[in-house]
Formats: sequence, C-alpha cells, structure tokens
Amino acid sequence: MFSTQRDGVLKEKQIRKESASVELSARKKQILKAIIGDYIRTAEPVGSKALTEGHELPFSSATIRNEMSDLEELGYLDSPHTSAGRIPSYKAYRLYVDRMIHPMPLSEEETAFIKGCFDHRINQVEELSARIAKALSSMTHYTTAVMTRAPREEQVFSHLQLVPVSDRRLLLVIVTRSGAVRQTVIDTEKPIAPDALYTVSQIISRELEGCAMNQLPARLTRLAGGQEGEMRELLGLLAAQPPEKDGGVGSLVVGGRSNLLSFPEYADVDRAKELLSVLETREKVVSLLSHQGEMEISVRIGPETGMEETKDCSIVTASYRLNDGTVNTIGLIGPTRMQYGKVLSVLGEVGRSITELLDGQNENHEKQEEQEK
Repeated sequence: MFSTQRDGVLKEKQIRKESASVELSARKKQILKAIIGDYIRTAEPVGSKALTEGHELPFSSATIRNEMSDLEELGYLDSPHTSAGRIPSYKAYRLYVDRMIHPMPLSEEETAFIKGCFDHRINQVEELSARIAKALSSMTHYTTAVMTRAPREEQVFSHLQLVPVSDRRLLLVIVTRSGAVRQTVIDTEKPIAPDALYTVSQIISRELEGCAMNQLPARLTRLAGGQEGEMRELLGLLAAQPPEKDGGVGSLVVGGRSNLLSFPEYADVDRAKELLSVLETREKVVSLLSHQGEMEISVRIGPETGMEETKDCSIVTASYRLNDGTVNTIGLIGPTRMQYGKVLSVLGEVGRSITELLDGQNENHEKQEEQEK
C-alpha cells in the first residue's frame, strides 16, 4: 500500500516538474542562463553569492537562492556533494541550446583563420577533411571528427554476380547504382553448380534492384523463403554475409583527441581512458557522427550521444554535400559545458568557406570547358 502511494506521489511530482518546465518563468531562465554561463567558463559549481556579485541581476540573494532551489527541484540543476553550489544538468543545457543562445560573433582573426584553411588547390576529399580537423581542433580546443560518406547512389543495390573460384569458394561481386564495385569471397560447405550460381545471380539482380544496401541482407532472407533446395541454401548463405559496418563511410579523420584531457572533467584517468578508447575506435566515432541529417546542425548532449562512455560529453555535428555527391559530416566533441555559441558560429563559418571553395571550383571548371570549346 505504501509503495503504491509513494509511486503515485512520485508520478504526480514528475508531472508537475514537466508542466513547470514548459512554464519556466523569465526570472528562472535569467538565473539559469547566468549559472550555465559561469559554469561553462569556470567548471566550478555556482552559488548564489557568485551570482549576486558577478552579475547585474535585479534580484535579492534570498530570491536567487529560492529560485535556484526551485530549478534544482525541476531538474535543471544538480548539487555536487562537495559544494554548496549548483551545476547545470543535461536538461538545463538542452534548454540553453534550444532557447537561450545564439551563434557567437567570431573575431576577424578567427574568420580569417578559418578561410585560410581552404583554397582552390584542394582537390581531394581526404585533404579537405584533414584541414578541417586540424583547424577546428586547434581553434576550439575540442576534438574534431570529419567523416566522408559515399553518395546515395553508391548505397543502392544495382546487381550482383557469383563467380566460382574453386569447388567450395565463390566470389561475390556487388555493383551499386553508381557503378561502385564491392567484392567478397565466400566459402561454401559443398560445391555449387555454375548454372545455379548464374540463376541465383539473375534472380537477385531482378528482384532486388534499387534496394538500399543496408537492407540487402533482410531482403535476401525474405527472398530465400520463397525458394527450395539448393537455391534456398545459397540465398541464405548470401543473406548471412555481414553488412558493411561503416554503411558507405569512406575516410574518417579525427583531430585533437588529446585536447579533451585538458578539461578538468577528464582528470580522472579511468574516465579519460574510456573516452579516448571511443575516439580511437572507428565504428564508435562513425556512430557518433551518423545521427546527422544533411545540411543541418545537430547538438546532442550527454545521454543523447547514445553511448555510456560519452554520457558526459556533447557533440555538435554539421553536414554538407560536395560536388560529386559525397557527404561530409563534421563533429566537435567536448564536455557538456561546451561553448555552444562559439561552436555554432565556427561550424557556420566553415560551411560558408566550403561553399565558396566549391563555387570557385565550379567556376574554374566552367572556364576550362569554355576554353576547350
């Protein structure tokens, strides 16, 4: 009985919190914004005295203390055991990013530094990625990851061919819609007749043309369900082949891994090792960058990053499309008390610089074509 009543009280309390979060007063927002700003700058818990002395807030110390207590009750502030001050929660950062900040203007020197990283001599995507990673990690002191992903056409199945290599070994050749070729050697338990290989190749190419590459194993499994005997076994064998882990990812450049060690959040050796392990693992970095839509900026905070090791980090990602259809995604990884306004401005300037670079390359290409005519 007591447990049921307690659960009911907790549920009602949670409902009140959620309702109150929608109706957060202007005064609470002003105080919360000041706390977040101080904590981003100092990495130290913020007390009411610091707010009273360090900000021109039109509220008394008692009012500030009461509002801070309310903000903690509402889930926007946490209280470290070692301090009377408060620190922002993930919920506070989310509100801060969504409603309280704007991109921070960059200095002329910062803008010039970014533009200087791009010129019309860049011809390779890998070179562009390396320049971006180096420039942004140096400028922001965060870790920078730049990922290139193949054009969508390279992620769409066109046809395949099965070629016998020996009695019990096959070469699987998959061709995507863009003409990209992927090859895999498959071992079989028993010899398979060349006629059966040809027939299966024709069936798959006819039935699955236009299928997304990441859906190919599931579609092959369903196709196998409608066949019998040797055909069914062969289709099942193909369906069991592991998909590409990177999902069309080409190059991946990570810069400034050790930058994060300069932040007090990672003074703990074990915590730092966990994070560095993520940044050294290609599949995990790709996963961090893959929650990003093209031509948008995404901010994921703490648990939103989707990994236990990065629950105390934030990642800001932006994507853009190159002339050949390749999609590049830039990610800046840092502590949750990241300078979000500065990061958004930096990524915006990088996007403009890349656009100017691509426009310049297009103009040069058009001029060359005119001269050749």
